[in-house]
Amino acid sequence: MKSDIRVCSAWRETHDRPVYTLSDTCPECGGAAENSAPAPFDPEDPYGEYRRALKRRHR
Repeated sequence: MKSDIRVCSAWRETHDRPVYTLSDTCPECGGAAENSAPAPFDPEDPYGEYRRALKRRHR
């Protein structure tokens, strides 16, 4: 499920903080807004086992 909350795609260059919105454009600069949700979890990730092992090793 994707989030309805979007963030200005150019906030690092244009704004001093992230600008969140529900529309497709930024209310402050008029730039494009992108989905602010992280990528979904994929249980069939071919490298998931290695990533988890690396995390366990660094603990």
